[in-house]
Amino acid sequence: MTQAKVGTVGNLGAAVFRAVEDFGDFCVFAWMTLLWTARTIFSRRMWRLLIPQLYEVGFRSLPVILITGAFVGMVLAVQAIEQFRAIGLEDRLGAVVNISVVRELGPVLAGIMLAGRVGGALTAELGTMHVTEQIDALRCMGVDPIRYLSVPRFLACFLLTPILTLYANMTGSLGGWFIAVVQRGVDNGPYWEFTEQVVGNFDLFSGVLKAYFFGAALGLISCYKGFYCRAGAEGVGRACTEAFVASFIAILALDYFLAELLQTISIKLYGFRSFL
Repeated sequence: MTQAKVGTVGNLGAAVFRAVEDFGDFCVFAWMTLLWTARTIFSRRMWRLLIPQLYEVGFRSLPVILITGAFVGMVLAVQAIEQFRAIGLEDRLGAVVNISVVRELGPVLAGIMLAGRVGGALTAELGTMHVTEQIDALRCMGVDPIRYLSVPRFLACFLLTPILTLYANMTGSLGGWFIAVVQRGVDNGPYWEFTEQVVGNFDLFSGVLKAYFFGAALGLISCYKGFYCRAGAEGVGRACTEAFVASFIAILALDYFLAELLQTISIKLYGFRSFL
């Protein structure tokens, strides 16, 4: 075996070992965060730490969620209306647009938007604290940094992602309605009647349940990347990028597995339901 091949195999092995080590560190970090969450979630001190994070994650993300949700619904309606009109099913457009928003696009949109806005901010904040040794200072004072820093941020993402998903669902549905009914002349009554027939409580539950998983993954990944970022401004910037990419991939992967599970449960409970 040539020296170049030996070097390639060695680099590949080192990369695999680093990935396994990083995954192990993440599992330990996630376990400690969840453990401290269970221990402190009902304490008054934790809620004092949590309230500012709820403001940052929830209130300051709301305008972005509302605007992007509305435009997603509008784009769905624009792309679908002519196809439905060609086959004489334009009254059923609302059912397809709204079921797509509620089941898939609402929770995924909220998760990805939060990964971009909140995830990067959390990683940058914690990464800067790590680089400037503020996290080490907390340890020296006898304060567990995971309990003090990670748990409030994780809880904020976990609790508010479902609520923001509901807002995305609302504006997405209104955006689709505006294009279909106001701009393209679809009858308002049938638009909402078919929506009511197709979109059930289980669909709303599915979207909200997904959002809980997305928020948990986003919070854990962002906090972990901030805690373990490399030194310097370059390390913090790279950690922010890695946090967004990892959160994006985790959300899409979770969406697939949850969609498979929830689709199976829906068929077992209600049978096959056609959108058209």
